[in-house]
Amino acid sequence: MRTADDYLVQIALDQGLIPRERVLDARRQIARGVSSGPRELIDFLVASGALDEGALGKAVAKEFGLSWIVLDGRAIAPEVLAAVPRSFVCEHSVMPFSRTDGVLHVAVADPFAVELIDSLAHVAGTRVSPSLASTKDIRQAIARYYAREIEAVDHSMSTEQVDSGIQIEADATGAVQIDGENRANESEAPINHLVQSIIVEAIRFRASDIHLEPLARSFRVRYRVDGVLLEAAPPPKRLELAIISRLKIMANISIAEKRLPQDGRIQVVAAGRALDLRVSSLPTAHGESLVMRLLDQEGLKMGLPELGFQPDDQHDFERLIASPDGMVLVTGPTGSGKTTTLYACLHQLNQSARKIITVEEPVEYQISGINQVPVNAGIGMTFAAALRAMLRQAPNIVMVGEIRDRETAEIAINASLTGHLVFSTLHTNDAPSAVTRLLDIGVKPFLVSAALRASMAQRLVRRNCPHCRRAYTPSAAELHALNVTAARREHATFMHGAGCGACHGTGYLGRLGIFEIFLVNDGIRALISSQASASRLRQCAREDGLRTMREDGIRKVLAGHTTIAEVVSVTVGDEL
Repeated sequence: MRTADDYLVQIALDQGLIPRERVLDARRQIARGVSSGPRELIDFLVASGALDEGALGKAVAKEFGLSWIVLDGRAIAPEVLAAVPRSFVCEHSVMPFSRTDGVLHVAVADPFAVELIDSLAHVAGTRVSPSLASTKDIRQAIARYYAREIEAVDHSMSTEQVDSGIQIEADATGAVQIDGENRANESEAPINHLVQSIIVEAIRFRASDIHLEPLARSFRVRYRVDGVLLEAAPPPKRLELAIISRLKIMANISIAEKRLPQDGRIQVVAAGRALDLRVSSLPTAHGESLVMRLLDQEGLKMGLPELGFQPDDQHDFERLIASPDGMVLVTGPTGSGKTTTLYACLHQLNQSARKIITVEEPVEYQISGINQVPVNAGIGMTFAAALRAMLRQAPNIVMVGEIRDRETAEIAINASLTGHLVFSTLHTNDAPSAVTRLLDIGVKPFLVSAALRASMAQRLVRRNCPHCRRAYTPSAAELHALNVTAARREHATFMHGAGCGACHGTGYLGRLGIFEIFLVNDGIRALISSQASASRLRQCAREDGLRTMREDGIRKVLAGHTTIAEVVSVTVGDEL
């Protein structure tokens, strides 16, 4: 059976690039064990100087109807580099070099790599046009454009400690010993650099989470970008144990324990940015699943305007958080940005004249000038215990990460009634439901009515990319979902992102909040004391001017900040 190597040699012979005698001599030397490699004969001929790789490449490109490209000296735009995950580039030795009319042009060294091109088109989400280049040229281009990112992480990883005396090390045969199992070590992609490349890729994509998921026949890597999971090029399944073990060592958690969930932490400085990676391992049917949450310290500097408030809502909220006492609750499901909103409040209130104490599980961001207390239920340091101790420290402002039970709720409410401003979160679908949630866990109605100043529900929607957003005319179905008057539509600026390198082709860059602010006035207090239902509270609040999250989202659609589809997707069932 004729191999690809034989086919390339035949092209070289047909084009007169090498005498037949040199090929026969090379075959004899290889048979005696002089050379080895994935393409033994071609590699040997090039290495010995008998065959010019550039001349062969041009001949092969002509034979296959491809163009020959030289990457050395060519400037490649950042948006082109962003089109292909770096981990895919490094693993498969493929280099993107330009993009025209929606077609991504890439350099490959192997003209037979049809499956590689198909995989690349799937990963990049666009049509791909291959050109041929030398292996050396591609590797030098990868090193030139990506080495700086690798070094940024390489030099900043904290010193890892090995738990339980188990180490990852190469034995005499060159195999990697991992928890009693041998795995072949790939010289082209060492485990350390492969792990670092996954982290660097996540940083480049502005990911909030990295998901490494063992499946039956593959090892999936996904990044959560602006709330949406994007699939990256998967590492080889055979490297699964090595990658998971390396990350567990970096997070200082036991690689010997595979039956129980574990949590750890990795500290990284990349491109001058300090990042905390919160690592969570979970045993699954096909191995350990690892999720790393990227916590960027720069996120602390976000103020209320950056959250996405409209001017009137921002004025109301700033007035609330300027109160000397009372309770302000932020509600919503997991991942709706509640913690970010609370940190923005603390950032605005953080002054030397005020003492601020927080109790959190865990302390996700460390803020200078604020006393932050971590919860540790294993030693009895619960939210309630920490809150009792905090109040003896005479704080002005208290933040409770989450109210989960009656004891914590009552202590927090009593603190708000004795001269403290208290912030906390609840898991409810809308703002008025925060009241019924407190009543359901056993808090007395008169305490809730006296302490609560307001509750605010929120969701996150993706923001239109400022680099590629453009005006468009919504479809009839979109306008029907919007349900706004023709007069408002006439003055609207409907925008959506076309997709570019900055937003990785998604059309969105970053997120903003949509809000529902439920203010507690005298009428609402009377309803709370009488234990009115959430629907009755909402009806009364609507009469007093409450704007729903759907309505707030529509205002941001009409202003061109986001799209109709985004708002509708996170406010399903919300009344207009």
